[in-house]
Amino acid sequence: MDPIRLLYTSNTAGGRAGARRQTLTFLILVADLDYRKTVDLVWCGRDGVWQRLPANYLTKTPEGGEVWHAAAEFGAEAGSALPGGIRFALHYRWPDGEAWDNNLGRDYQTRAGSGHHLADDLVLQTLTLPTALDLETVEWPVVVATDARLDIDHVSVHWSGDGWRRTRQAPCKAAGRRRKPAAGPATGLKPARLWHTRLRIGEAFRIEYCIAAHTRSRTYWDNRAGQNYRLSRPPLRVLVLNLHCYQEDDQDRKFSQIARAIDDWRADLVCLQEVAEHWNNGYGDWPSNAANIINARLSRPFHLHCDWSHLGFDRYREGVAILSRYPLERQESRYVSDSSDVYSIHSRKVVAANVTLPRFGRIDVFSAHLSWWEDGFESQFRRLAAWADARRDSEVCGTLLCGDFNVAAGSIGYRLIVEGNQYRDQYLAASAPNLYQQIYRVNDPHWHNYLAEDYRIDYIFMNKSGALKAVAARAVFTEQDYGRVSDHCGYLFEFEPR
Repeated sequence: MDPIRLLYTSNTAGGRAGARRQTLTFLILVADLDYRKTVDLVWCGRDGVWQRLPANYLTKTPEGGEVWHAAAEFGAEAGSALPGGIRFALHYRWPDGEAWDNNLGRDYQTRAGSGHHLADDLVLQTLTLPTALDLETVEWPVVVATDARLDIDHVSVHWSGDGWRRTRQAPCKAAGRRRKPAAGPATGLKPARLWHTRLRIGEAFRIEYCIAAHTRSRTYWDNRAGQNYRLSRPPLRVLVLNLHCYQEDDQDRKFSQIARAIDDWRADLVCLQEVAEHWNNGYGDWPSNAANIINARLSRPFHLHCDWSHLGFDRYREGVAILSRYPLERQESRYVSDSSDVYSIHSRKVVAANVTLPRFGRIDVFSAHLSWWEDGFESQFRRLAAWADARRDSEVCGTLLCGDFNVAAGSIGYRLIVEGNQYRDQYLAASAPNLYQQIYRVNDPHWHNYLAEDYRIDYIFMNKSGALKAVAARAVFTEQDYGRVSDHCGYLFEFEPR
């Protein structure tokens, strides 16, 4: 791969007398040589003054390159000048070097209003490169540039919204009437013709597509080097974190750090444990509540459900909380422990709520902090699971048991959950799928030995019939990201519809 090369450019002009406009557009392919990079257009118009136009990153390519985009629009009042025809080259800089694409030293040239152009070795180029679908999108536009010198009579998009169980075709409409390309409108480029369509994706969570350009004798394909163009709506992001009950040095700064991370990660649900507030003779003190403080520091506060279990560290009301970007319904809290004595650390209360998520449906979420095995874990988990099962109705597409379960992966308490065959470890589902299969599908009798080096006690367990799929999971609040904020690391999960 060349360090930098031009894929497509356009030089279009329009408007009425006295309000003329000119637009320049560029699509550029660069090799990913360093994350510290700049990509610029160095160009001049009819006035001969050279200037720089910065390009911006768009997306990655299957070969490991990156596509960048630059555009500029100019307006002119009566009597003033537009850039007109331009000369340009592409300049790529990174800390250890630089590279140019200047058409082998001749520069590229396009005349004013000459339209659309492709690099000489391209037959077709997709111009609407996939980034992401938002939650509201029901149609996706596709724009394709093809070699205007070829006898291409139609272009179609082959796409699917269900993993190719059903394939659909969307015909493209050519922009304008076909005309014979004018001689010499550009230097180092060939004229292009644009085709447009819109994919009616409706409720689909993800789509894939490829493009076919047809002549009478041949079909040219753009399938993104065999990987197709793919778009997906944002996943459901869930954060689990034990806050350590106000025992951290520099606590206030760490609350701010947690809030900043929630914003940066665009988390949708946050399940917190060891959520503390001042005891205040048992009456509590909401302004000092850790979940309330974190929530208030988000760029946009979430919906919050919080309750406390017992006296913690002889000076705090200690409990659990759920924060949600979306409204919380059917909020409940109850003790799952034998004891409900607020002066006993073995008294364990769990909070639960329904959340209706766009494109997912309704899920049931629990934030739990259970006791160690020897202090009552077995009975607590059985009560929690029975409660979760009783709350689940036909409208609930998944139940997420989140929190600090105080049983290490592979331990006797963990084995109780696995052998119950109702709830499954979503961290393994996302990050170690082969091991997940060994545990839950193959039923390997030695599976717990494979977790000997896995010291997690914080989890998300989902009911095995849940309609969500964990696609990513990682430890967070470590030295590698936002730093330590507790005696636990956090875990960030991403889910998609199954």
